[in-house]
Amino acid sequence: MSRVGVVGAGYVGLTTGACFAHLGHDVVVADIDADKVARLAKGDIGILEEGLPELVSEGLATRRLRFVVGAAHAAADAEFVFLCVPTPRGTEGNADLSVVEAVVREIAPLLRPGTVVVNKSTMPVGSTALVARQLAKAGAVAELGVASNPEFLREGTAARDFLHPYRVVIGADDPAVAVRVSELYRDVQAPVLVTNPASAEMIKYASNAFLAMKVSYVNAIANLCEAVTADVREVTLGMGYDPRIGFEFLHPGPGWGGSCFPKDTAALLHTAARVGDSFPLLASVISTNEEQRDRVVSKVRDALDRTDGRRVGVWGLTFKANTNDLRDSPAVAVTRHLVGEGMSVRAYDPMGGESATDLVPGLEVVTDPYEACADADVLVVLTEWDEFRWLDFTRVAGLMAARSIVDARNLLDPAAMRHLGFAYVGVGR
Repeated sequence: MSRVGVVGAGYVGLTTGACFAHLGHDVVVADIDADKVARLAKGDIGILEEGLPELVSEGLATRRLRFVVGAAHAAADAEFVFLCVPTPRGTEGNADLSVVEAVVREIAPLLRPGTVVVNKSTMPVGSTALVARQLAKAGAVAELGVASNPEFLREGTAARDFLHPYRVVIGADDPAVAVRVSELYRDVQAPVLVTNPASAEMIKYASNAFLAMKVSYVNAIANLCEAVTADVREVTLGMGYDPRIGFEFLHPGPGWGGSCFPKDTAALLHTAARVGDSFPLLASVISTNEEQRDRVVSKVRDALDRTDGRRVGVWGLTFKANTNDLRDSPAVAVTRHLVGEGMSVRAYDPMGGESATDLVPGLEVVTDPYEACADADVLVVLTEWDEFRWLDFTRVAGLMAARSIVDARNLLDPAAMRHLGFAYVGVGR
């Protein structure tokens, strides 16, 4: 088994480190946040990820997983160094690689001949070559390998996605380097695609942009369904049975968000512009997503006789269920609009509530879903937490000032809600 260093202990780095340790490798995960490292060393991962706490505990118990402060400590003596650091959206939509470059400068003098540096974070086309140049510039030994091995992890199922992926993509100019990286995944049952670095980098962006397009498309179809009195759930059911289309990502809602789709679509559009391609299809995907959030706000506005001073109850703040991540959450964006229009908004989320007040000044966050409904003129469902289905809606009706629901996730049963006297509005229904 191999000695693996992982730089960055966020969603990608922590999952990568814990899963490689589970596969039998000796793994050192580094982060600049000393408090986070101390918590991780005790098994406290701080994020909601199914199966990941158990994998971290297993790694700590077997001593195959360690956490350290500083990239240098992860790179020393490593045979492979995985770069899992943030690549946030820049001011022009480009991916900001400043953290990547800083880490490369830090680890370059410590790398031994034969070490392979692997780009795991999502980085634009040309980043593998950039890292190779930066390593040389920073004084690294010449006998190094550099590869791209993009992650395809979904928040909430990241550990499962790593250990049971649809595919493993490895991009390297040197076939021997690609083979060495592939050996890390020897016990993972999945197709391994070996290609050049540019193609590997493009595969990740093309995949995420396609999925974002699928969500924007179904939202556009949902809006059309409303206009022609079709039911989008029946429409997507009929579409999904076609294996060329499938059921995944055919769920209308308030739009896509999270840590990946917004920045990756913007970065791909920036890459296209850089080579003189306007990529109008992708530009429309992004604008359709922004319009979808506005449509949800309009549904809330239409449910009220006026907006100023009206009380709105919100269920769900995270960008999707089964995660505590609020980054670029469409639920937060919609809530911010509602507050901005003078509405008094009280929100509940099973996992992501506390920090939402930093993102939406004036938002009141409560710890009970029924409390969010108290005296509300309208209830808005913005995240598809399954627990919302099973609440006592007779009690909800009794708590609200007016029986009105805007279900932006189509989570609830319209007939059941209307039977209880609610004015129910979904998306495309």
